[in-house]
Amino acid sequence: MGGHRAARSWVGPASSPRPGQGRIVDRLDRFFGLRARGSTVAAEVRGGVTTFVAMAYIVLLNPIILAGAVDVTGARLSIPQLTTATALAAAVSTLLMAVVGNAPFGVAAGLGLNAVVAYQAAPHMTWPQAMGLVVLEGLAIVVLAVSGARRMIMNAIPLALKHAISVGIGLFIALIGLVDAGFVARGTGTPVQLGTTGHLSGWPVTVFCFGLLLMIVLYARRVPGAILISIVATTVLAIVVGTAFAVDPAQWGVVAPRVPTSIVSAPDFGLFGAFDLFGGFATAGALTATVVLFTLVLSGFFDAMGTIIGVSDEAGLVDEQGRVPRLGAILTVDGVSAAIGGTASASANTVFVESAAGVGEGARTGLASLVTGALLGLTLLFTPVTTVVPAAAAAPALVLVGALMMTQARNVPWTDLDLAIPAFLTIALMPFTYSITAGLGAGLIAYVAIKLGRGRPGDAHPLLYVVAAMFVAFFSVGLFDG
Repeated sequence: MGGHRAARSWVGPASSPRPGQGRIVDRLDRFFGLRARGSTVAAEVRGGVTTFVAMAYIVLLNPIILAGAVDVTGARLSIPQLTTATALAAAVSTLLMAVVGNAPFGVAAGLGLNAVVAYQAAPHMTWPQAMGLVVLEGLAIVVLAVSGARRMIMNAIPLALKHAISVGIGLFIALIGLVDAGFVARGTGTPVQLGTTGHLSGWPVTVFCFGLLLMIVLYARRVPGAILISIVATTVLAIVVGTAFAVDPAQWGVVAPRVPTSIVSAPDFGLFGAFDLFGGFATAGALTATVVLFTLVLSGFFDAMGTIIGVSDEAGLVDEQGRVPRLGAILTVDGVSAAIGGTASASANTVFVESAAGVGEGARTGLASLVTGALLGLTLLFTPVTTVVPAAAAAPALVLVGALMMTQARNVPWTDLDLAIPAFLTIALMPFTYSITAGLGAGLIAYVAIKLGRGRPGDAHPLLYVVAAMFVAFFSVGLFDG
């Protein structure tokens, strides 16, 4: 609120713009509707910079998540190329949101969505085929946005299960972070255990613990850019520790921390356009590919809806009927952005909840997104920096984001067993099976089964019976082999 008041005082009778400056401000006002939304150029610039600082960590984190997985052929993606892809897709998508959606939203590779691509799609198909499914997801969301079919889908799936999906994905990515850092490992007498030997050991785990505690404290204190600051600080510590104690580079995982040989370099666009739209259906099988695509569409669509409504409400852009201005255009841009992410091989892009940080600094229009997008574009030149960030420095962000996604659990009516049991299965099976699809499928099957068992089939939307049957077929593949 303080930033908003300060922003209003920037435009007033006492201001004396330089020649030509007034015309630029007027043009920006006409295009973005600054005065109509109670904003100013200064407030939008400040908000756009804040959103960039809050979400810039994804340029470091997304490549590590994707590079940490291998596809069906055992191939692993290049971190420098992934960094370029992530920054490029985020910059283009955010600029598109600015110009078409006129909304203060940053757009980049979504956490949770990249986990679906890395750990659900890639094990069954090649990377280009997995990215092809991401492009199809984006196109599907565009169709849903422009056709009005989103209302039917939103009404079909119970709200409690939508929240459970977010919670389950949160637990899943938190587990990925803990495993990547070596804090949790496969046990000898148990499925999982603390550390690789039953207790915590090694410098990488120590660095991870430091980074996690630092990130938690900074985030709890609402320090702007807390996640990015923690990743950078922990990376510096990892470089110092690795050098001072001659830590075996293999202990750090995919990326070993080291002093970068350069800071700036030309971006590597080698992954751009490396996607295969329909190859995944042949390689993984039509059923598996369809289920992965369904998971991407469902997760991306509803995550975006929740973020858009929540951040818009925070910005005071929601009207008395709960409607968001230009929602159709915003949802269309979100779908196009997902397809852009697949085209660049950066995973699916979506609206970032960190946009709320910029809103808190006065962002109200697409001008803020214009600033955020321009800054994301500049990060294309700094890809060498991302090749020195170890999992121990990036994994704390997965754990923290997982914790934040867990807050959606409060919206599940745990006293209503018809919803609580399917929600629990959705949440628990995602991390326990290392599969977002398995959790989603189990939850929907359980919900439909409960309604049928209670003699109340009409309580479930007819579309859910189709989806549940598809998941039954999915789980049945190989069930009776041997």
